[in-house]
Amino acid sequence: MTLRILFTATSYPDNASDWKGVFIRRIAEALARQETLQLRAWCPPGPLSGRVERATTPGDDAFLGRLMDAGGIAHLLRRHRMRGVRDAMGLLWRQRRAFRRSDADLFHINWLQNALALPSGRKPALVTVLGSDMQLLRLPGVALGLRRAFRHRRVAICPNAGWMVPELQARFGDVALVRGVAFGIDPRWYAVERMPAVEGRAKWLCVSRLTRDKLGPLFEWTAPAFAHGDAELHLFGPMQEQVELPAWVHWHGPASPDELREDWFPRAQGLITLSRHAEGRPQVMLEALASGLPIVASRLPAHDDLLGTGDGGILCASPQQTLAAIELLADESTNRALGQRGRMRMRQDIGTWDDCAGRYVTLYHQLLEQAMG
Repeated sequence: MTLRILFTATSYPDNASDWKGVFIRRIAEALARQETLQLRAWCPPGPLSGRVERATTPGDDAFLGRLMDAGGIAHLLRRHRMRGVRDAMGLLWRQRRAFRRSDADLFHINWLQNALALPSGRKPALVTVLGSDMQLLRLPGVALGLRRAFRHRRVAICPNAGWMVPELQARFGDVALVRGVAFGIDPRWYAVERMPAVEGRAKWLCVSRLTRDKLGPLFEWTAPAFAHGDAELHLFGPMQEQVELPAWVHWHGPASPDELREDWFPRAQGLITLSRHAEGRPQVMLEALASGLPIVASRLPAHDDLLGTGDGGILCASPQQTLAAIELLADESTNRALGQRGRMRMRQDIGTWDDCAGRYVTLYHQLLEQAMG
């Protein structure tokens, strides 16, 4: 039996080297490889797998393209509130039209807030949740609106990290199945062969959108190591807020996954993130672990969830702990052993995008069986 799936997302890369929404493209491609699925995608313009049909109208494409060019809804709501609210309403209206005209057996909705667009009806829905979605639940009326959208239909709410499950269960457990589903990792990351440079200063990487919350105390805490020590910091990502960068930081702007995987991860000492942002489970951290690249990270629920076992990274809550972690990982044998433990755990616990697609397909069938029962 072939299942017809309407797959919706509000972020998608517009070309093969674009960094925005790459994980959405990977999920769509993996689902398209499932022989039992017929996938139609409602998402911004960009390259789709040959087995994926586009579900947008020309008007949708123009609207979503402008939205991506402006940095997305979350960015607009933070920086240009009035336009952000207007575009959010327009986005929900366009998604609701897409749901209503669809003949799909099930809706796969990426990001919790997009489920607000669900029309009345009994068609099942699977809704993915990222860390940023959790902040929206604290806004007046959002949780109530979602509960109304979930009434009378079978729904699976699928956060991509376990730390979100308890709150989602408390809010929606009586109207939806809450089941964590980890995103996958491209097999090419598991094939990275690390060869850190033995000459010159060790290279540490930070891959992040440049905002104050995403960077956190990175520059203040690491200056002794990177400005005056034996290592240097290479920063990758778009400037989304006007952040003053110290002269000792090597900023490269946005980098494609291919550039990171082929040019930077193999010769880096480690990945560092001291984010204070509401992270879900950052994909770049999964990819670093799969590559055998150890991580130094701030203490956040998302980072604790990923690195709390000590396999693959070190969690830090102070400048002293951060500098000690950087110094510890300067030792080649320690660095390599920690990286290998992280890679093994990613293989066992996360797998590939095809593994992720298989997890979703299992839930599709469960929802449809319950709907028919």
